[in-house]
Amino acid sequence: MLIDSHSHWLPEEIVENARFFSGAWNDIESHLLFMDAAKIGKAVLSYPTSDAHLKLGGRKEVSRIYNDAVAGILRRFPGRFIGAAVLPVGDPREMVEEMNRVVDELGFRAVSLSSSYDGMYLDDTMFAPVYQNARRFQVPVFVHSQIVNPIGFGRVADPLLTPVIEYIFDTTICIGKLLMSDILREYADVKFIFGYFGGMICNLRHRFDATYQMLRAMNYVKDLRGNPTDFLKNIYVDTSGDTNRANFLAALELLGPGRILWGSDWPAKKDPGEGIEAVKSLPISVEEQEDILGGNLARILK
Repeated sequence: MLIDSHSHWLPEEIVENARFFSGAWNDIESHLLFMDAAKIGKAVLSYPTSDAHLKLGGRKEVSRIYNDAVAGILRRFPGRFIGAAVLPVGDPREMVEEMNRVVDELGFRAVSLSSSYDGMYLDDTMFAPVYQNARRFQVPVFVHSQIVNPIGFGRVADPLLTPVIEYIFDTTICIGKLLMSDILREYADVKFIFGYFGGMICNLRHRFDATYQMLRAMNYVKDLRGNPTDFLKNIYVDTSGDTNRANFLAALELLGPGRILWGSDWPAKKDPGEGIEAVKSLPISVEEQEDILGGNLARILK
């Protein structure tokens, strides 16, 4: 079954209180037509990050609005969508309570986090209870690049450079900080799924190991108990509608086909065909191609 690991839907209240997003992000009927046309059996609904919390009284209110609305979609279209819940970032207790509610009561099967929050990344100790809960529930953590004040935005705020470069590097820094804080080692059983091929992480694999070995010889960097790539291999990445063969090959070299998930990035991208064909053209077996197109995510969610 073809499973879309990266798609979005937003409640009308969030669309109306956020910059950038239009009514297309609230159109579930068009989403289903898109899925049927592409023969997509199921799709993950994750949060694309927004600035709606600035008008709606904070992230706690956004998480309530979003999760309750997505729960309605799950009930309305059983078996078609997989809910990835937003958490009220800022209070560890409230994050765990909301996570318990959406999994136990609302049928969510994943969590949706941003790569950073006001410059705070996911290595902050505040997130430890979330990772412990993800381990307990065996639910994956989908990580979307932060689009509100990503890394570099304070120096360069540009309508093209910000989404092309800064979003990608916010995700890259997020993964790097999870590595350096030992979270990728200590929570190796938690399935972190990063959008957009994990930023530039896969392309930096050789530099990570070579630079680490040089700095360890000087006792200039902490002992990670292995090379960086030993732990970077613990992550999953989704393709986010990308068709660039170089990105696919870099991800295959670092992660292997078992940790790559196909995603459309609907509704930002509306033609999944080229991305699907990019997977089918990879120099791997047909079974491994099918894993990327749905099998890997099916096993994660089982």
